[in-house]
Amino acid sequence: MCRLIQRKRIIGLLSLLLIAGNIFPGQAQNDNRFEVSKNLDIFNALVKEMEMFYVDSVDINKTVRRGIDAMLGGLDPYTEYIPEQEMEGLKLITTGEYGGIGSYIRQRDKDGGVIIIEPFEGMPAALAGLKAGDRILAIDTIDVSKATNDKVSELLKGVPNTKITLTIQRPGEKKPRKIDIVRKQVVVDQVTYYGVRNDSVGYIYLKGFTDKSAQEVKAAFEDLRKNHNIKSLIIDLRNNGGGVLESAVQIVSLFVPKGSEVISTKGKIKQWDRTYRTSSEPLDTVMPLAILINGNSASASEIVSGSLQDLDRAVLIGQRSFGKGLVQTTRDLPYDGKLKVTVSKYYIPSGRCIQQLDYTHRKEDGSVNAIPDSLTSVFYTSKGRPVRDGGGVRPEFEMKEKKIPSLMYYLAADYVLFDFITDWVQKHKTIAPVEEFVVTDEDYEALKQYAKEKNFTYDRQSEKALKSLKEIAAFEGYLDGDSTTLKALEEQLTPNLDRDFDRNKDEIKKLMAAEIVKRYYYQRGELLQNLKEDEVLDKALEVLADHELYTKTLSAPEKEKETPEEK
Repeated sequence: MCRLIQRKRIIGLLSLLLIAGNIFPGQAQNDNRFEVSKNLDIFNALVKEMEMFYVDSVDINKTVRRGIDAMLGGLDPYTEYIPEQEMEGLKLITTGEYGGIGSYIRQRDKDGGVIIIEPFEGMPAALAGLKAGDRILAIDTIDVSKATNDKVSELLKGVPNTKITLTIQRPGEKKPRKIDIVRKQVVVDQVTYYGVRNDSVGYIYLKGFTDKSAQEVKAAFEDLRKNHNIKSLIIDLRNNGGGVLESAVQIVSLFVPKGSEVISTKGKIKQWDRTYRTSSEPLDTVMPLAILINGNSASASEIVSGSLQDLDRAVLIGQRSFGKGLVQTTRDLPYDGKLKVTVSKYYIPSGRCIQQLDYTHRKEDGSVNAIPDSLTSVFYTSKGRPVRDGGGVRPEFEMKEKKIPSLMYYLAADYVLFDFITDWVQKHKTIAPVEEFVVTDEDYEALKQYAKEKNFTYDRQSEKALKSLKEIAAFEGYLDGDSTTLKALEEQLTPNLDRDFDRNKDEIKKLMAAEIVKRYYYQRGELLQNLKEDEVLDKALEVLADHELYTKTLSAPEKEKETPEEK
């Protein structure tokens, strides 16, 4: 075991040294060059000896890949090795395009078996009649009934205009179906929806940053301004994990003067340091603008929101963003692979870096610390408003994020809700338009009964904690006397499905409504359903409707008047 651990450490160290030598050849000192050469010799010999003499057969590709992944995993979550066969995923991230059927799939069981989770509107899967819940049994002549998600995804993707035949098992049907599908170039729109709220407020939801996102936002804004006469605008970046940096700069350029600094990047190689400025004339620099963010708004989302905040161009509403102030680039590797590697940190116009986690100083268990607020520094916007670094982007109007009860988490994670809705949809060929649709109390009660029949369990962490507490209390003798308090706590923490369902009735009905609407109206419908009772959106509408509040929020803070004694 010790030898195996040592081998893994050597593989990780060698991989690190090899990458460092390839990326920074001009900076490697003589001693480092010798260490690289020495350890590469050791690595080469180690792999040969292991392959020849280890008692069992060794999959060299998997063994070396584990070493690479372990080494890169010790740096940060964004530095990763992408072999040739996984390049399609990188293309999707940067362009939003791929050749395939246009659907989310998911491995249902640990041992394999993949189902359709969500067909995309207007794409081959939806046009061919595939529905959420369909289990894929075969692709052409290949049995995939026990295949992994990666294997099925690989077989579904391919050259546009090529035909494949899927054999699927639809829930509630005895016989499998065969469905012919023609692949096409799947284009995932990043602007999921845009429209008008309260007659004059434009709303744009952007879910990611690809090389086409800025053009989509521009087109949406121009349509809202010219054809709907909007007076203010909301851009929703909640749950937007980011993407292409240049796209973020282009979106900012729509709303600030040409030549404005958006971000600067600084890394180990000074020649790569760069300042990004807007290079085109803006569409509008005065229309009131609000940006919605939350804890899942990261990377390019934080560049847009943070720079517009630093330039005093928009008010931010929601929750503090994720805090990713790192920039990645790709480097070519042998055999058509790539290394996606963190090469710099970025700084928004005030000069602050919003990186929250310190990956350079890990704990003994490998975890990383967040930068405490006490160690953050104050910076200032263009008008002198104070802002802080090191902890994501904080909104001017920060709102408390609702915690998801474990009951609702497990309803989704354990497919209880998914399976119930799949059955519900089969019984309802159509539903009302999104604006009118509501989940009835009868539907809610039916889900509760369905969960009981499936022996649904939840609150697993509470059960574990309670069991541990009782064991400790018994060991230390606290159960020998009056245990009324412990019994009351046990009663409170013991799952009670009727009680906990009814306690979260309104939230469960919202969850049901979003899932049902998505089956009929796709992602756009799900978004519209979730916007019906959205406190963050309502706050944005309130702020934009109050011109005095909006202007004051983005104005320089008033200096306190000096008292006579201070003069």
